[in-house]
Amino acid sequence: MEVSEAKRLKALEDENARLKTLLSEQMLDAAHSASFSQKMYGRLVGARGRDIAK
Repeated sequence: MEVSEAKRLKALEDENARLKTLLSEQMLDAAHSASFSQKMYGRLVGARGRDIAK
């Protein structure tokens, strides 16, 4: 492997690591948002159910 190839490989590995980090952060954000939405939806449905029952 030539020096230029090694440099290119290192740059690609660095970019890959950066992209993996971004992806994992986005997945965590999406999971958190989904969890939060489910909790809020459950509260809204529960409140509506109690209001309707009264």
